[in-house]
Amino acid sequence: MTSSADPLDQIVEAPFDSALSERYLVYALSTITARSLPDVRDGLKPVHRRLLWGMRLLRLDPAAGYKKCARVVGDVMGKYHPHGDASIYDAMVRLAQPFSLRYPLVDGQGNFGNVDGDNAAAMRYTEARLTAAAGELMAGLDEGTVDFRPTYNGEEEEPEVFPGLFPNLLANGASGIAVGMATSIPPHNVAELIDAATHLIDKPESEPGELMQFVKGPDLPTGGICVDSPAAIAEAYASGRGSFRVRARWTVEDQGRGTWVAVVSEIPYQIPKSKLIETIAALINEKKLPILADIRDESDEQIRIVLEPRSRAVDPQLLMDGLFRLTDLETRVPLNLNVLDATRTPGVMSLKQALAAWLDHQFEVLVRRSKHRLAKIADRIELLDGYLIAYLNLDRVIAIIREEDEPKPVLIAEFGLTDRQAEAILNMRLRSLRKLEEMEIRKERTALDAEGKGLEALIESPARQRTRLKKDLAKLRERYAPETELGRRRTTIEEQAPAREIPLEAMIEREPITVILSQRGWIRAMSGHRDLAAADTLKFKEGDGPAFAFHAHTTDKLLLAADTGRFYTLAADKLPGGRGFGEPVRLMVDLEAEAQIVALLPARNGERLLLAAADGKGFVAKAAEIVAETRKGRQVVNVRPNAKLKVVRPIDAEDDYVAVIGDNRKLVVFPIGELPEMARGSGVQLQRYRDGGLSDAISLRLEKGLSWAMGGESGRTRTEADLSPWRTARGAGGRMPPVGFPRDNRFGPRPQ
Repeated sequence: MTSSADPLDQIVEAPFDSALSERYLVYALSTITARSLPDVRDGLKPVHRRLLWGMRLLRLDPAAGYKKCARVVGDVMGKYHPHGDASIYDAMVRLAQPFSLRYPLVDGQGNFGNVDGDNAAAMRYTEARLTAAAGELMAGLDEGTVDFRPTYNGEEEEPEVFPGLFPNLLANGASGIAVGMATSIPPHNVAELIDAATHLIDKPESEPGELMQFVKGPDLPTGGICVDSPAAIAEAYASGRGSFRVRARWTVEDQGRGTWVAVVSEIPYQIPKSKLIETIAALINEKKLPILADIRDESDEQIRIVLEPRSRAVDPQLLMDGLFRLTDLETRVPLNLNVLDATRTPGVMSLKQALAAWLDHQFEVLVRRSKHRLAKIADRIELLDGYLIAYLNLDRVIAIIREEDEPKPVLIAEFGLTDRQAEAILNMRLRSLRKLEEMEIRKERTALDAEGKGLEALIESPARQRTRLKKDLAKLRERYAPETELGRRRTTIEEQAPAREIPLEAMIEREPITVILSQRGWIRAMSGHRDLAAADTLKFKEGDGPAFAFHAHTTDKLLLAADTGRFYTLAADKLPGGRGFGEPVRLMVDLEAEAQIVALLPARNGERLLLAAADGKGFVAKAAEIVAETRKGRQVVNVRPNAKLKVVRPIDAEDDYVAVIGDNRKLVVFPIGELPEMARGSGVQLQRYRDGGLSDAISLRLEKGLSWAMGGESGRTRTEADLSPWRTARGAGGRMPPVGFPRDNRFGPRPQ
């Protein structure tokens, strides 16, 4: 009794990393070559090719009736594609969707999904047959034009590639993700592709850019407008990588009395309409685009999305620019022409290379079809020669057949027939004898002989092949001419500038607010312009009180200045509401722990600020130039170690002088033009001090004099009209202020 072999003897020790890499490489190659990337010759992946082949064998041609998709999927899964039925059906559904394929290859009957993104019905409910485009793609399969290979179980055969003249790769596009590579090819117009291919047949060495006079850009099933420049489109086609900026097609409809709505009639490729509408509706609900009031979907078979503006004063182009920037009404359609070439090698091709590879395949198909036909002609001529001999010697042939037990060898020996000729004569029916007329036989033989010579000449002459292929392409172009409904270009190529940056006022609904910042740094924004003197407005926590309170709008940017010279920016629409005491401002910006807040004010466009430090240095800054974009703010005033930023005041457009007072109660007045305008720095000396430093500074209009509040409850102000005693050059020591000037050496709020 023999002992069984030890299973452990069959174990091969190998390093884990090499074993893993070898196995993963096999998987990767299988994914790349047999699943995810299309073939440059017919533009199909194996699942699509097997689907169409299975439907052809079921005789589901365009003139035949429909059959259940479940029948097709079952045949394809059982005979050719041993994968899940769901994946096969999904691929079949895409081939039938007119919004996914520019020229559908499957004619579906039933629910095959829609542009909203809804799924197709189950395969047991839907029916399908082939389209004319699929027939053109498979034309010539019975004429020896391509090689066949055994199916996965060896019981059937399937074509390695389709021979048809339809340029499916670029006409319908493809997308797929393999291992380490992907492909994404948008659909194109067949007539334009044929024109470009014809040009390549005549001038194979032409520059890639020359094809742009024929192929203007992608031609997407859902239409839209390709707004890239011709140079950008040409660059993408020349390299095989890039993208195309595609926008929805829209028009303005007049509603009467000056009102209008924007109507979207075409949306970008592969954008589900329902998701797009949800996104726009969310913008409206979240008030992220206040100039848009409402959206309505009035689509039936044709897309019709109605956009209603907030008011008739809204600029339609501004509204659409906002939607282009914020939604998929503008999107980028990628181009990554990564395909398998004739040797099943993946690679990125340019438009010219892809068309040239497809033409090479068509030349090969043409030659193989011609050789296949030549063989058929030779077989037929052989039989016709035998029939002619039988006709000329009909009585003797009949006698041999009647008298001989084995007439076949006798016929071969007596008349010099081949085995096939003798077999054909013996298999003839008696009623065919009357048709064996010499003239008819000779006429058919002459025609076949002439056809054979023409095919031989075609096979031997590349020039004849080019002429024949151009003629065949011209016939195909007639069926997809731009004048036909199927062939007309749907996507307009129209260069447009990028969508404009939306002004802040358009992105945020402009509403009046009252901003309040407490002494302890709690900030809030109350709706409306409240009375700043009212008790209910200025409520604070115990021990806290007002520091800054002013009127603003939700569209404003607020500048918060710290005594370190760093400025921070707050968005007015992001401030906490007026209920309660607000929130600590230090939660909104990265304010240093020791820093004290010097000022809080709106950053008005075109406004200038007077900035001064305690050491008497200062300068003028534009408010728009010191707005910070981050929580950390930006350093504007470079203060010396022992000094702090002390003054941040807006400058009126009419102000022409600056008044500065020091802790030593000395006042100077000098022209504002003596101050530099900077975005950052320490500035220049405003006033000279022996002891102390700067107390306050303000800008003014000299002819109106200097005014200050007299204090108390009277609300009266006092004005010193003649400031000539204090007028001096910048940096002077100054002299005592006018009689009655506040004892705290502060100018106070500017009188209105």
